[in-house]
Amino acid sequence: MKPLNNETAVLAYNKSVQDAYFKILKETRKQLATLEREELRYCLEREDRTTTKPNTVIHEIVNPLVYLRLECKPDNRFAIHFGFEQVLSINQYSQLTTFFIRLLYRVTSKEATVVNVEDAVRTDWIITTCENMYEYIEENNKYHQFRLIKHKPAAMKRKQLKAVA
Repeated sequence: MKPLNNETAVLAYNKSVQDAYFKILKETRKQLATLEREELRYCLEREDRTTTKPNTVIHEIVNPLVYLRLECKPDNRFAIHFGFEQVLSINQYSQLTTFFIRLLYRVTSKEATVVNVEDAVRTDWIITTCENMYEYIEENNKYHQFRLIKHKPAAMKRKQLKAVA
């Protein structure tokens, strides 16, 4: 087997990071859809898939409970930044934020990816006040689109609703 040159290795790495990111995004959206409170299903989304130049944001989603961002670092490698609202009590919201953190690390583990991308999950900064960030961006929006995730009750809740109907 021929060794990969640096450019080919970076492309393979970036593809694995991007695939992992969009898996995390898809599952996070599914979890957000189960929330009954509409205001917690609103997201601000930023997307720029046309360029992957260093120091660019490729995709970003800001929600009052979670934050997720795919970016291209100065070395041309992709990275994932994340955040979560600190929830003090054990409830549906804390279940969502803990699910999000476990998902993030499970999907990017070296056992789950073709190329080891564990170092793509960056912790040089972490957002812990997603609600404040969401409000700030909402008021000063330049790049994000406002989106509502359609409500889809969890499977157990759907069965209960059907039984009542």
